[in-house]
Order: sequence, then C-alpha cells, then structure tokens
Amino acid sequence: MAIEQLTAHALMEKLQAGEISSVEATEACLRRIEQVEPQVAAFVTVTAEYALAAAREVDEHRARGESLAPTAGIPIAIKDVLCTRGIRTTCSSRILENFIPPYDATAVERCRQAALPMLGKTNMDEFAMGSSTENSAFMVTRNPRALDRVPGGSSGGSAAAVAANEAFWSLGSDTGGSIRQPAALCGIVGLKPTYGRVSRYGLIAYASSLDQVGPLTKDVRDAALLLGIIAGRDPRDDTSASLPVPDYVAELDRGLDGLRAGVPVQLLGEGIDPAVRDVVRRAIDQLASLGLAVEEVQMPNIDYSLPVYYIIAPAEAASNLARYDGVRYGHRTREPVSDIYDLFAKTRAEGFGPEVRLRIMLGTYALSAGYYDAYYLKALKVRTLIKADFDRAFEKYDVLLSPTSPTVAFKIGERAGDPLQMKLADICTIPVNLAGIPAISVPCGEVDGLPVGLQIMGRPFEEDIILRVAYAFEQSV
Repeated sequence: MAIEQLTAHALMEKLQAGEISSVEATEACLRRIEQVEPQVAAFVTVTAEYALAAAREVDEHRARGESLAPTAGIPIAIKDVLCTRGIRTTCSSRILENFIPPYDATAVERCRQAALPMLGKTNMDEFAMGSSTENSAFMVTRNPRALDRVPGGSSGGSAAAVAANEAFWSLGSDTGGSIRQPAALCGIVGLKPTYGRVSRYGLIAYASSLDQVGPLTKDVRDAALLLGIIAGRDPRDDTSASLPVPDYVAELDRGLDGLRAGVPVQLLGEGIDPAVRDVVRRAIDQLASLGLAVEEVQMPNIDYSLPVYYIIAPAEAASNLARYDGVRYGHRTREPVSDIYDLFAKTRAEGFGPEVRLRIMLGTYALSAGYYDAYYLKALKVRTLIKADFDRAFEKYDVLLSPTSPTVAFKIGERAGDPLQMKLADICTIPVNLAGIPAISVPCGEVDGLPVGLQIMGRPFEEDIILRVAYAFEQSV
C-alpha cells in the first residue's frame, strides 16, 4: 500500500515505529497533490515548503528521542475558512483573495501544537454558502469518486483531498451539513461536533449560532483522534464549553450493548431517493443485528428545518459579512467613488459572488423593520420547537439514525439553475445544526457506484457515543 493511502492512525504507528518518516509521508502527499490536482482541484493554496519544514522538525525531535504528541508528523489539509497565521486565507472569495491573517484559528493552533504539517488550504463554497463547492470564486472541485460530479459542500475541497489521498485527514466547517454532506458524497467520514465542543475563534463566520469546526477522515478512528486534538475550552471563544474532553479513541471498542436508536420517519420519507433509502435501511438493519435496539420515532417539527435555516442563516450572514466594506481589510474597489456608501457598494459588488449577495439580501430583508417579527423572530421560535423534538427523542434514545444526503453526488452544473433542489441537498443535516447536537456521517454502501452516507446523531457533548456506533458499524462491513 502506498504511504498516502494509509489511514492517519496506521501512519501514526509507522511513524512511532520508525518505519516511515514524517518527511516521507509529507512528500507522498505532495506528490499525490501534484498528480491529481489538475483533475480534482481540492486546494486553493498548497503550502509545500511550510509542510516539509514542519515534517523535518518532527523527524528531528523524534530522532533525538524527545517527547512528541502521538499524532506528530501526520500531514493535514485545512479548509480555507480557518485563519492561518502568515498563510493566505480566502474563504474562496474575491473579497479576501489576498488576505493573510496575523493569527491562527484555535483549531489550527491545536493542530500546530500536535505537530501536524499543514499541506495547504482547501477549496470551498464562497463563505461556506453552498452544497456543491461550485460557488467558489476560484475553481470547481470535483468528486474523486466520479470527476463529473460534485464533492458536496461547502467543505468539498477538504472532503475531496482526503478521498483522493492528497491528505491523511482534514478540517472543515459545518453550518448546515457542510462536513457531513461532502463526506457522504465522497465516501469518507465527517463529524460535526456539538456546538461549543470546538472553538470557533479564527473561523471566518457565516452564521455564528450554527457554525462548527470538525474533522473529515478516512475512517472513524481517525475522526476520534482528530476531534481529540481540536476539542476543548478556549478562553477566546465564549461559546466554547468548559467540559472535559473524553479519550474518544479509548471509547470506540465499547460496543453497542444497552444503546437504543430512533429513526426519525421524517428523514426517511419524501425527498429521499428510494435507492438511498434502501441502502440506509440496510445499514440500520445491520446495526440492529449488532445489538442496537432500533425503533421509528416521530419528530414532526423537523419538516420546518429548511425554511427556518434559510431565514436564520442568511440573517446572521448579513450581519457577519457587513465587516467586508473595503475600508479595514480585504478587497477595495479601484473604481471612482462618490462617497463611503458608494465605496461599500462597489467593493461588495466586485468582491462577493452571486450566492453570497443573494443570502445577504435575504438576511437583510428578514431583519428589516416590518418583517423581523414575521420572519426572523418566528424562525427562532420554530427552531426552539425543532430542538424540543430532539430533546424528547433523546429522553428515550441514545442516537438517531438517518441518511446524510437525500441523494448521491449529482453532476457538476446539474442544479445550477435550480436553487431549491440545491438547498434540498441538506434536508437531513440542517436539523442537527439548528439543535446544536453532534452528528457523524459514515459510508454505508453505494448506489450506481457512488457512496451513500449514514448519519448518526447524538445528545449534546456525547460525541463518544456516536463514534462508538459509527465504529461498530464500520467494523462490521
């Protein structure tokens, strides 16, 4: 097996045993990037010199017998929505095309502290707004499993990099399914932690009450390893939780004894491709055969998740993206301007893509005088009802099961003229973000040779439970 095909935990063992050096692992990834990037286009920026320097440093420390993090030397890719000190961070947007942050996001800082060489910054839908990575200002990323199809989004570059063996693992962000949906479409593992489990400091905001950083990996053990690195309280983020971080890897082998699962009927009904539904039902039956007690459960308010999301998320985006005005940082128009408002308007028209402008307009409308109560306030109330559905379900069940994506990967350009169909790609994942709970997508089969993902949802801060269930399923197939 080629080095770049190894899982992160398999590479970790070989690094510790001295069978492979970190430089060799990094060089293998960089060769793979050079080989497949013309077809896949997963990276906005490749940081080869930076990665090799970090890998050499790890090898030198290891040669001297110095203490290192267990995962030291395993190369990683970072979604271009996370600030990286001294390295361009664009959000795949023209308005930040030349932005170089003076600081690291906390998740990136913790990867540095764990001595993970950074291979580069991955492509995404602009400002994380999209489900296909077709909204990038720079390129369209392709699915390594089928180059004529999308990798999902908005963390499509991070998913594609792992699926194409360009990186052993990667970081993404998830606002409405942006880790899990591309993981499902690319046939890898994607984990959205509980809101507050991982610091959002340095994560360029889309919708602050929904965004969360998480891992995309080749298998469940790798997801547990990487979550353990990035999770935990951060004093720079007041929404991060002051809770201990379990040893997620140690919990994987505990099995399914005593665990109960609910299957929300609303997430297996209308809108789910029948072939995907059949694959997911077989996966649920497989979990039942392993000892997981499974029942159907009614969660009626989930049906309102999509309209609620597309009021709340654009409203928060309209507020967050107001900082891009051409005055303080980022792109500034070079056209003549008559006043400060003209500067704002021309800068944003040049810097933001059509999807971002659309969502800013929707959010501004929902927050405007006369419409706030009718739209935004009502959406917040329904969000509370959706969360209450989850709370009631978790009184009885330890996990909930559903498809991750209602379809397999669709063809590039297929939904470009149908924004409703594009947004329906997230009908199974959005409820999780609205409720703030953790969820993982694990490959569970194929339809016409394309991957299908099983979504496993859990109670807040019980990532260890969903990882246990995902691991048990993964080991059984």
